[in-house]
Amino acid sequence: MITGHTRVIGHVGYPTESFKAPMIYNPFFAARGIDCVVVPMGCTAEAYPAFLPALFSLTNIAGALITMPHKVVTLDLVDTLSTTAQVAGACNAVKRLEDGRLAGDMFDGEGFARGLERKNRAIAGATIFITGNGGVGSAIAAALARRGPALLRLHDLDIGMSDRLAGRIRAHYPAIRLETGRNDPSGCDIVINATPLGMKAGDPLPMDVTRIAPGTMVGEVVMKTEMTPLLEAARARGCPIQVGIDMLFEQIPAYLDFFGFPSATAEELRALATITY
Repeated sequence: MITGHTRVIGHVGYPTESFKAPMIYNPFFAARGIDCVVVPMGCTAEAYPAFLPALFSLTNIAGALITMPHKVVTLDLVDTLSTTAQVAGACNAVKRLEDGRLAGDMFDGEGFARGLERKNRAIAGATIFITGNGGVGSAIAAALARRGPALLRLHDLDIGMSDRLAGRIRAHYPAIRLETGRNDPSGCDIVINATPLGMKAGDPLPMDVTRIAPGTMVGEVVMKTEMTPLLEAARARGCPIQVGIDMLFEQIPAYLDFFGFPSATAEELRALATITY
């Protein structure tokens, strides 16, 4: 039941059809008796710089979840950023501080890393390939770098984006070997698609799956469907997989703490969620 007392978390991005967060947060809030709702808010890139400040002029706004295509530009729209958001070069959560300033943080990477750890996949000392070095890919790279992999191989169609991410990682984690420019998952222990490829029918695969060795962990960030063509192909090659929604379940406890709500476990959230595709 939504009343005049209900607080709102805006889930801001475009398009909204792939959004899964409302189907996780809202059943949790209802079960815990928390008078708050997560509402999808479709906002184009052109409208977003004016929309975010306007959203936080609402008196009952509890915060905002930021998703594609706004995670990078959000850096310039908030007043203070966490170290994680600075290293990632992207922001996916915003709240208003008591003094009125907007604070931004980044949890995508932490959710992905926790998902790998829950599957007992070692990150320390691993060789890792990430294609897609925008907001979510940079966040994942930042979270994995903190755990001490041996190699991060970064690829994006925009080579400058990969090089800038490598520079930010190198400044904080100089012991990690970094490679950019090659869309090549061969020889890696963990392979990650952080591009939008797989959201639409007919999308090409984001990499040459025949170059992924059986046993390699293959992870996905696309949430519009659970089993993307990449994950289907990887599983057919004998690879363990991590579906996109796993990242969301693992990061929501960190979000809840950021927004000042009672915490939850990923297991509780899964039990209550009403995910549809």
